[in-house]
Amino acid sequence: MAAILFTDLDGTLLNGESYDYQAALTVLDRLKQAGIPVIPVTSKTRAEVETLIQTVGITDPFVVENGSAIFIPRDTCPFALPEGEDDGPYRVVALGVAYVMARAGLRVLAQEIGRPLKGFGDFSVEQIQGLTGLSETDAKQAKAREFTEPFMTPKNVAVEKLTEAAASIGFRVVVGDRFSHLIAGSAGKGVAVRQLVDHYRPTFPEGETITTVGLGNSPNDIDMLENVDQAIVLPGKDGPHVRLKDRGWTLAPAPAPEGWAQAVEQVLNNFQTTA
Repeated sequence: MAAILFTDLDGTLLNGESYDYQAALTVLDRLKQAGIPVIPVTSKTRAEVETLIQTVGITDPFVVENGSAIFIPRDTCPFALPEGEDDGPYRVVALGVAYVMARAGLRVLAQEIGRPLKGFGDFSVEQIQGLTGLSETDAKQAKAREFTEPFMTPKNVAVEKLTEAAASIGFRVVVGDRFSHLIAGSAGKGVAVRQLVDHYRPTFPEGETITTVGLGNSPNDIDMLENVDQAIVLPGKDGPHVRLKDRGWTLAPAPAPEGWAQAVEQVLNNFQTTA
């Protein structure tokens, strides 16, 4: 079965409030048995993702900080390792810039829009806990940025003004309701997805069509969802995010993790029907 599954984490594989994932475990095992890679594509840091994948047993590559780097476990990699730096058990393919550059970019962006901007680097662990509701351990992992800088989305600044100002200094802004992320202009979830598909292609029989599936729940997943064959939107408790509506994408039947499990189960059943 020539397929690759890309998935966001918070609000997609994990419940958006409790971070529960129990309902997805059976389907994750089914994907592993079918030989279908499950690749997290997230705004989370390497430290955050490592904790999760060790718990749920994902051994495939993962993409961090909104497509700023691909971490490929060297011992379980099924394709020829691409160029990159080795760090611990991973070959790291950096698509973005070093964190110090992202911090400098945020200062320039603030000057460009004439508004102060506060990023994670300006907050203590305790302050991040207060802003996010994360535990101390989780807040430390969220603060362990390597490539991007999350910052408080400024009020009364048009999205277009923010994104245009970032582009003028060589960056992109993934705008969120509460936090936005400053990432390098060369990075992005879509870039990472396309590179990984190219890496995996030689591992499938020559000429076989590879079906890519992507699951996400928020605007920062649009770049990923636009670069897969089957895009699936996870709703929140009040329905799908307004910016992910009316795009012709499949809507999962329930919020995460139950909706993730049901949607992926349906994809797998469709694969078996058409095989």
